[in-house]
Amino acid sequence: MSISRKRKKELRRLQADANQLWENQQVLVGHAADVAREAGRQLGHFGREQVGPVVQDTYNRRVQPVVDRGVRFGHHVVDDKVVPIVGGVVGTALTAWDVANAKREGVVKKVNKKVKKATKPEPQGPGLGSVIAIILGAAAAVGVLYAAWQALRADDELWVADDPLSAPDA
Repeated sequence: MSISRKRKKELRRLQADANQLWENQQVLVGHAADVAREAGRQLGHFGREQVGPVVQDTYNRRVQPVVDRGVRFGHHVVDDKVVPIVGGVVGTALTAWDVANAKREGVVKKVNKKVKKATKPEPQGPGLGSVIAIILGAAAAVGVLYAAWQALRADDELWVADDPLSAPDA
């Protein structure tokens, strides 16, 4: 099938119009990209010059004091409450550990000495004094934990009004 000259001429004209439209669209898209790039640059300037200082000022006035107060309170609780309690408990545990190790070493030494010298009697190891020291250390640790619990718990019964209540006017 052959196409008539009239149809070929119309198809060439249609193809030329389509090519012209394609070129115009490419120019338009390029111009739109330039405008979008410039808008982004202007938006960045606006954000740095207008929005950024307002956000920074609001953060400095409202958020930072609350965060600083929370950090100071956290340091206070850790430094003044938790560290002394943990130190006391660890100290008591290490003391008990040392007493147990000393007692075990004493038993080992006793056995070695008894093997070497069966005739010489050895004095007893840690006795009543060590037991009393361990009990007192444990009681002190329990007392420290109880005092910390009392200090850190919320007690609504301790609330006291700032202003005294006055009777209503009659």
